[in-house]
Amino acid sequence: MTLQQRELQELLNTALELARNAGTITLQHFGPTVASDTKSDGTPVTVADRAAETFLRKEIELRFPEHGILGEEYGETRPQAPIRWILDPIDGTRSFVRGVPLFGVLIGIEAQGEPVVGVAHFPALNDTVGAARGIGCFWNGNQARVSAVGTLAEAGAMATDPADLLEGPIADGWERLVRETSLARTWGDCYGHILVATGRAEIMVDPILSPWDAAPFVPILSEAGGRFTDLEGRAWSDGGSGVSTNGILHDRVLALLRGS
Repeated sequence: MTLQQRELQELLNTALELARNAGTITLQHFGPTVASDTKSDGTPVTVADRAAETFLRKEIELRFPEHGILGEEYGETRPQAPIRWILDPIDGTRSFVRGVPLFGVLIGIEAQGEPVVGVAHFPALNDTVGAARGIGCFWNGNQARVSAVGTLAEAGAMATDPADLLEGPIADGWERLVRETSLARTWGDCYGHILVATGRAEIMVDPILSPWDAAPFVPILSEAGGRFTDLEGRAWSDGGSGVSTNGILHDRVLALLRGS
């Protein structure tokens, strides 16, 4: 299924609108003492996660009843639909429940399995990045571009949880990468990928990702001039892992992480 530019623009505009509105819902619950439950996979979930995804699903069903939906909290509907929305109502729930503002509402849209639209909205920062294939990547309405840094010695590397890196199969690779870069920080989850897309960092490494964590980043990074792949270099991993770079450094970063 090939979508025309007009259709992609409509989908992007709608995703931006819905992400901002879902973000308003999350802020109604945001603060230093947000109660959370623990899901079967050990990750936290709050009333805000559920309320925001419920809102997103309702709006998508009303506007695009033939489209499929995959969400972190409520699973999948119409898996055979040619267009699928992938939702993470709060990416960075651990940050959210501690009152840290680096959480985001993520929306990705696929057409026949190909990622074509991506939106990341940060409600507590009033910051939004959205992209559609062939249309561009925009940060608060202005064109977003990755940095032109060409050497690891000048690059900043981001991650989410050091434990996931240092206790996993790329532990040695992460340490090699940190030694070669100028800056390493754990401004993680979706925020790290957006720092790369907007030229404020060059590398973001996520060794563990679900589809809803990864969904927006192929269109966002590619339209900003960078790259988003899994650790094996596949441009759409459907989750698993994720590496964002400014593109120039991508192959070198993957080689260091894999020890090749």
